[in-house]
Amino acid sequence: MSNHLIFGLFRQIYTSVIYLGSPLLSRYLNRRIASGKEDPDRILERKGLTDIPRPDGKVIWVHGASVGESLSVLPVIEDLLEKSDNLFIVLTTGTMSSANMLKDRLPERTCHQYTPLDHPDWIANFLRHWQPSVVVWLESEFWPNILHGIKQQKIPLVLLNGRVSDQSFTRWKKIPFIIGPMLAMFDDCLAQSGEDSRRLTYLGARNAVNHGNIKLGAPPLPADETILADFSAALGDRPRWMLSSSHDGEETLAGDIHLALADGHPELLSLIVPRHPTRGVVIAESLRARGIKTGLRSAGDKPESHMGAYVADTVGELGIYYRLCDIVVIGKSFITPGGGQNPFEATKLEKAVILGPHMSNFTEITETMLQTGAAIQVSDRAGLQREIGILLDNPERVKSRKLAAREFSQSAENVTGKTANLILKYL
Repeated sequence: MSNHLIFGLFRQIYTSVIYLGSPLLSRYLNRRIASGKEDPDRILERKGLTDIPRPDGKVIWVHGASVGESLSVLPVIEDLLEKSDNLFIVLTTGTMSSANMLKDRLPERTCHQYTPLDHPDWIANFLRHWQPSVVVWLESEFWPNILHGIKQQKIPLVLLNGRVSDQSFTRWKKIPFIIGPMLAMFDDCLAQSGEDSRRLTYLGARNAVNHGNIKLGAPPLPADETILADFSAALGDRPRWMLSSSHDGEETLAGDIHLALADGHPELLSLIVPRHPTRGVVIAESLRARGIKTGLRSAGDKPESHMGAYVADTVGELGIYYRLCDIVVIGKSFITPGGGQNPFEATKLEKAVILGPHMSNFTEITETMLQTGAAIQVSDRAGLQREIGILLDNPERVKSRKLAAREFSQSAENVTGKTANLILKYL
């Protein structure tokens, strides 16, 4: 039996379960409202319903799972709107944090909606109302009924910034009858890298090409100028380094390095930005237990002179901290399983970037960054401590690394225009 026939049977069973479980889905949404994970005033959007009227002209539906994907696609959206006057963009995401982040950043002729859940009727509601001319799907969040509903309507479907991590590739290879038919629904698969393109093709994608990573074309992360000036004044010329988007276990590493380097740099500030801000209080308490005086952003603290560490546990302020620190260590690269967080945002702001040994989420781009000097990779805690120490003691080395980061970023900025042109061909 072919993969497509098996997928058809799978989707029938899956859809039957969805219909039978419709009351449970509603309860699930209510529980998420109660826990603060859904906006009660917009909960009907999860069922494909909205009070925003559909504008005249063409509509493009762009979907990104959360904050990173939605922010990365904004330059593409702006380019699309600039090139076509008769166009409206509906940008969907699945999290309140992304909705809040986008509130003041969406250009005209663009609106945000929450993604409908993978219920056939709710997807039909969404498609019936918006009637998109083309759908652009970011990265790797695939839902069987959403993709099927789009193709049933014969709407062109483009995968943008397609990525297949090592972990996902291993998992998907075990169930080719699910991933293959879903990838085959995309008319174009624009991969982040050559390796992603090869993996997508292996798994069943048609027209998978190495298009480049649109995150490289994104503008620098924004920063509140008032807060930035306030924090910059509080820090003065103190030596400092930053651990960006840290995961559990990496904060302990940061504490070890701070204690090891503080003797030689008595005014050293170690700034930690956890990937999940809800962990901020626990991180601060663990650092204080080790004798490190620690400030906490969510408690209203500033990075004052008596503090050895500062935990920035808020959403949407990463751009502030990148501007405050020239030495940036990328999180999720020192844990197993890791894979690394996005290193592009730091290079965009011309930082001396340090990567841990686990960067499998960005394999090819990591290789390019290392080859061009836009980043350096260390294998363990000793290497990280040594590299941070060298940079703290050598301003000229920091300056040269920042220059390499800038040149790397500038070399990749043509991806945005190419992406917009490809999408517009479907109109």
